[in-house]
Amino acid sequence: MLSYSEQDIILGCKENKRVFQEALFKQYHSLFLKICARYAIDNEDTEQLLHDGFLKIFTHIEEYKFAGSFEGWMKRIVVNNCLDYVKSKDTRNALNTKYALPVEEVNTSFSASNVLKDIAFKDLLKLIQTLPPTTRMVFNLAVFEGYAHKEIASLLKISEGTSSWHLHEARKTLQKLILKSSKEVNYESK
Repeated sequence: MLSYSEQDIILGCKENKRVFQEALFKQYHSLFLKICARYAIDNEDTEQLLHDGFLKIFTHIEEYKFAGSFEGWMKRIVVNNCLDYVKSKDTRNALNTKYALPVEEVNTSFSASNVLKDIAFKDLLKLIQTLPPTTRMVFNLAVFEGYAHKEIASLLKISEGTSSWHLHEARKTLQKLILKSSKEVNYESK
């Protein structure tokens, strides 16, 4: 397979050439799939978000002016597509039916760093997907996308304090869930 420079791929996509669109898709498929999975309800929605994101990238690639990171430009499109998905009325209704059960208090005698070494990305993703929608969005935007609370507040139309609270709640809940799942694994392996 031929290897193309980023500039060649961008110019080829601007000319709507399939070979360059395929090269771009293959290069960023894995990264964008992980982003979409953090926002989606299930695998089917993850794939749909990925394809919709690439469609928007290809549709709007003429707007990219080689200013700043091309990956960052595409990532913003994919994330905004995911946010639109989560904000949609149908998705909110579906997410509301998938809230996690209340997390009971757990003994935190485990070392958090040891627990995190043992948890796979897929398992962590499942735990993140149990968070309430706004809490999950704030967590994803802050932790994975690197957005500041001011940016998150603007995107989600909430206050910076509310954004901070959601991030704190997400971390607290995930910590409890991770420790709980670690206990269950340790108990089952004995």
